[in-house]
Amino acid sequence: MNFLSVEQLTKSYGDRLILQDLTFGIDQGQKVALVAKNGSGKSTLLRCLMGKEPYDDGRIVFRNDISIGYLQQADELDPTNTIYQEVLNHDLPRLNVFKAYSKAVEANDEEKMAGLFEEVSEMDAWDLDSTIEQILTELKLDDSSKRIEKLSGGQRKRVALAKVLIASPDFLILDEPTNHLDLDMIEWLERYLSTSKSTLLMVTHDRYFLEVITDVIYELEDAELFKYKGNFSYYLEKKAEREEHQATTVGKARRQFKKELQWIRKQPKARGTKQKARIENFKSTKKVAQQNLQKDSLDIPTKMERLGTKILELHNIQKSYPDKPIINQLDYTFKRKERLGIVGPNGAGKSTLLKMIMGEENPDRGKIVIGETVVFGYYSQQNIHVDENMKVIDVIRDVAEFIPLEKGREMSAAQFLEQFLFPRSMHYNYVYKLSGGEKRRLKLMKVLMANPNFLILDEPTNDLDIFVLSVLEDYLRNFQGCLIVVSHDRYFMDKMVDHIFVFEGNGDIKDITGNYTAYRALQKDLHQERLAEKRAVAAEKKVEKPTTEAPEKKKKLTFKEQQEFESLDEEIVQLETEKEELTAILSKNESSSEELNAASKRLSEVVGMIDKKSERSMHLADCV
Repeated sequence: MNFLSVEQLTKSYGDRLILQDLTFGIDQGQKVALVAKNGSGKSTLLRCLMGKEPYDDGRIVFRNDISIGYLQQADELDPTNTIYQEVLNHDLPRLNVFKAYSKAVEANDEEKMAGLFEEVSEMDAWDLDSTIEQILTELKLDDSSKRIEKLSGGQRKRVALAKVLIASPDFLILDEPTNHLDLDMIEWLERYLSTSKSTLLMVTHDRYFLEVITDVIYELEDAELFKYKGNFSYYLEKKAEREEHQATTVGKARRQFKKELQWIRKQPKARGTKQKARIENFKSTKKVAQQNLQKDSLDIPTKMERLGTKILELHNIQKSYPDKPIINQLDYTFKRKERLGIVGPNGAGKSTLLKMIMGEENPDRGKIVIGETVVFGYYSQQNIHVDENMKVIDVIRDVAEFIPLEKGREMSAAQFLEQFLFPRSMHYNYVYKLSGGEKRRLKLMKVLMANPNFLILDEPTNDLDIFVLSVLEDYLRNFQGCLIVVSHDRYFMDKMVDHIFVFEGNGDIKDITGNYTAYRALQKDLHQERLAEKRAVAAEKKVEKPTTEAPEKKKKLTFKEQQEFESLDEEIVQLETEKEELTAILSKNESSSEELNAASKRLSEVVGMIDKKSERSMHLADCV
C-alpha cells in the first residue's frame, strides 16, 4: 500500500537548483533513510513534503487516511506548556479521548468517566499513560511538570521527539532524530523504531542506525535521487558499484569527447541532418564527460609540531557544582598518539573536563600540567565564532594561507577546503548562505587548519553528513598527534578511539580499554551482575524458614518457567558475544559485501532477541 507518492518534484533557490524532477514512493511499513552531503537539500525535501516550504514544480501526495508525525530540526513547542502538556498537544482522536478521561479522573467526575469509558476502550487508549511514562523516562524527561521555557536546547529537542513518538503516527518523518541524545537514548530509540509499526522516513548521519533500522536508502546527489533497496552495508556496496560503472562510462565519454571535439573544430556551420545529429550527440557526450568523479577520501600528510615527553598530566583533579560532584580525584598522564573517547549521560561533566584542560574553567582541587610543545586544537560548537558576512575562503585564510606538509610541501587554504568537500564554486559564497552542517564543517576546518598536535573535539559529528564523516575519519586516522573526542556517534567512536573515559555520575570516571563496543559489552556485563544479585536475593528468601505467621501468598514459577529462567542468562551472554563479533565484522574495511549483508541482517535479529530475553529474565526474577 502506497503511503507517499512524489512526482517530478523540483525546487530551487534563485539560480541554485536543489531538487530536480525527483520521483519516488514509500510504501506502508518501509523504513527509509535519506542521505546526502550537507547543503544538498535533505531538510528542504522534508519541509516540502510537509508543506512547510513551497516548491517550484511537481506533485506530492500522501494517502488520505493516515496520520503523519514530523520531527524537524527547529522545534515549534509552546513555551508556556509543561512537558506533559506539550507531548499531549495533538489533535488526534486517541489522545483527545485519553486527555478527556484524565481530566475527568482529576476532577473525580464519575459521570463523565463512565461516559468516556467505552470510548477509551474502543480507542485502545488504556495503556497510553504507561507509554507516555516509558518514553519520557527513556528520554530522561523525568520532571514532566517543568515548563518548556525553562528547558535547554537539548531538552527541547527530546521533548519534540517524545511528542512525535507518543502520537504514534502511521508515518514518521524524522530529521536528525539522534541529535542531543546520549548513547543510552540512541540505542533505545534504535530498538523502538526497529519494532515500530510506523512507516519511517528519516534523515540521519548515525551509520549504526542506518545499518540496523533501514530497508531502503535514497541518496540525493546533484539534485538527483538514487535508490538502494537495503541497509547501510548494502548501500555502500551498491554505491561503489554505481561509481565504478559511472567512472567507466565517463572515461569512455571523455575519450569520445576528444575525438568529437577535433571533428567539431574542423567542421563549418552544420548544414546537413547528419551533421546536426552528430552535434547533438557531441553535446550529450560533453555533459557525461564533464561529470565530477572526485572521491570523498582524505590523506593529508601534515607536518605538525613534534610532541615532547611531557604532553598533558591531570593530577588529582576534582570538580563539583553546588548540586552535584562532576570529577572525583582524576589522575591521568597522556602519552603520544593517545586516542581517548569520552562517554556518559548529558550533564555528567564531559565538556567540563575539556574546558578545564583548555583553561576555560578551573578545577576545585588538583593541577593540570601541559607540555611546552603542545599545540591544542579545540572544537566545540560554542567556542568557535565565524562571521556570517565573510566569504568561505576568507574564514580559512584568516587562520593560515597554507598548511605545512611533509617533505617541505604546502597545501593552500583553497586546496584544504576542496579536500573537505567545499568545491571551488563555494569558496566565495558568504557564510550566511551555508546550511547548518556546512557551517559546522567550516568551524571544524578552522581548528584543523591551525595544524595542532593535540586535538580536542566536543561532539564533532553533530549535523555532519556521512560523506564528511568519512573524510574526517580519514583525516583523524592519519593524524599523528593526541586525540580526545566526546561523541554520541557509535560508529565514529568505534573507529577513532582505543580507550574510553566513562562518566558514570557522582564524579566517578572509569577508564575502559577498547572502543565503544567494549564499553557497551561492559555495561551488559554489569546488567548481568545485577540480575545475578537479584537471583541470589530471591534464592535466600526461598530458603528462609517460615515464621509462625501465615506466609503471604505469591506467584511461583512453574517447573518449565524455572528451567527457562535458569537458561536465560547463558543465552543472553552468548547473544552478547555474537553481537560483538557481528559489530566487529561491520567495522572492518576488509569485510566482503556478502559478509556485511549477512552480519547486518543477523545483528538486527540478535539485538531484538537480547532485549526480549533480558525483559523476560527480569519478569521471571520478580516472580521467584
